[in-house]
Amino acid sequence: MNEYLIVLNKDEDSLSLVDLSTKSEIKKIKTAHNPHEIAITPDGKKSYITCSLGNVINVMENDNFTIVKTIEHEAFHFPHGVAVTPDGKFLFVASTFSNMIFIIDTRKDQIVKHFPTYQLYSHMIALSPDGKTIFVPNIGSDNITVIDVEKQAIANHFPVGAGPEGVAVHPDGKALYVANQKEDTLYIIDTESCKTLYERKLGSVPIRIVFSRNGQYAFIPNRISGDLSVIQSNFLVKDRKEPWEIKRIPLGIWPGGLVFDQQDKFAYVANNKTNDISIINIELMKEMPDRIKVGVHPDGLGYLVK
Repeated sequence: MNEYLIVLNKDEDSLSLVDLSTKSEIKKIKTAHNPHEIAITPDGKKSYITCSLGNVINVMENDNFTIVKTIEHEAFHFPHGVAVTPDGKFLFVASTFSNMIFIIDTRKDQIVKHFPTYQLYSHMIALSPDGKTIFVPNIGSDNITVIDVEKQAIANHFPVGAGPEGVAVHPDGKALYVANQKEDTLYIIDTESCKTLYERKLGSVPIRIVFSRNGQYAFIPNRISGDLSVIQSNFLVKDRKEPWEIKRIPLGIWPGGLVFDQQDKFAYVANNKTNDISIINIELMKEMPDRIKVGVHPDGLGYLVK
C-alpha cells in the first residue's frame, strides 16, 4: 500500500500528487480555476475538488489520478467546503457567496438538491462521525447551521464567536470544535444541546480544525501568526479533564490545509505563502526538518492510501 498527499495549489490551478514514501511531488495535474478544498470517497476511488473562483467542482478518479468530470451549477458562487457521507452516497458542498448547500449523488456525480442556509458566507462542512448531522459555519453571521443528513434539510442554527471558519466534530461525536477567526478563539460545543462548554484563546486567525483519528488531539493552523495550536481533548486540569492547548508549533507563512496519516504518526500542513508542506511528528510534537515542495499557494489537502 502506498500513501499519497493530494495538494491543491490555489494560485496555479493545479494539484500536486505527493508520494509520502519519498516525500516528493511525483505528478502535477491541471484543475479548474482556484482549487480550494477536497473530499475523498470512503473507498478511496474518487476525489471531489471545489474550484472556488472557477465556480465548479472537479471529479478525479484516483486509480489513475485523472479529472473525469466537472460539475457546474448557476448558483455555484465560490463553492468551498466539502464532505462525503460515511456510506459514500452523497457529497455535501457549501457555496460561500450564494449561501447555499448542494447535495451531489456520488454514483452519478449529479446535483440532486440545493437549498439556502439563509445565513451569510456559509463556508465549510463538518460531518458527524455517524453521518447523521452536518455543521456549517457561517462566517458573516457568526453562527453554525445544523443540517439533518437523512432529511436533507436545516434543523437548527446556533451562535458562536466572530467569524467562524474552522470546524470539526470530535470522533466520539459529543463535541463540536469551532475556530473563530475574527476573535482568535476556539469554542467547544456540546453537539446535543448546542451549548458552548469551553472557550480557548488561539493564535492569530485560526482557519481550520482537524482531529487526530484517535481523537486525542485537535490541530488548528493559525494563518497570520504562522503556527499550529495543539489542543489535547482530555488534558488533566486540576481534578478534571478538559480541552487544553498544550503547545503552539511554529510553521511556514499562512498555514492552512491539514491532514493526519492513517496511524496518527504524522500530520501534514500546507503553508500557503512558502509553497510547501510541513510535516509534524505527533510523538515529538514538533515540525520535521525538511518540508515538501509543492505548487503555488497550496491549501486544501487530501490523504489517500492505495
